[in-house]
Amino acid sequence: MLQTFLLGIDRFSMAVGHAFAWCIVILTLGTSYEVFVRYVLDDPTAWAFDMSYILYGALFLMSGAYALSRNAHVRGDVFYRLWPVRVQGTVELVLYFIFFFPGVTSLVIAGYGYAHDSFGYREVSVNSPVGVPIWQLKGLIPLAGAMLFIQGVAQVIRCILAIRDGEWPRKLHDVEELETVIAAEHEFQQKAAQKGEAA
Repeated sequence: MLQTFLLGIDRFSMAVGHAFAWCIVILTLGTSYEVFVRYVLDDPTAWAFDMSYILYGALFLMSGAYALSRNAHVRGDVFYRLWPVRVQGTVELVLYFIFFFPGVTSLVIAGYGYAHDSFGYREVSVNSPVGVPIWQLKGLIPLAGAMLFIQGVAQVIRCILAIRDGEWPRKLHDVEELETVIAAEHEFQQKAAQKGEAA
């Protein structure tokens, strides 16, 4: 039941992260178009810069919870990876309450203020004469914070289970870093070689 709950949060974060990953395709097409019209036709657009930072900002904000669910945020794990699982879980649990939740709560509260004000006067970009609307990007700030908070709750529960059981609970897997795949293949080959020598 608890594992289903945790994987449900992971699935939600993954679905949002995958949906906003399409911003990369739109960014690529828009930037390519801008380069073509600017350097080939000598007719630059007035909206390309705004489009790029709005889409990149949306991608960055809305992929945070997905990155957290995959342990993809930057981590200095020089010592961490050598610790026993229970120590890892304890340190993570403490750090979530000291740094993560206060920071994310501040993001939600301050982000709501920014979004509310921006929506109220229909804020537009000052970087171009076109006046591209940016209030929708500001609206994503508290939403991204809320998603991070929800994923953080799942991570805290995982820490508690790791402290209790001495192993990390199963996570949702959809993609792996290449170095993780290579390391797993190497470990598999070593075990196969050891079994072959034992036989």
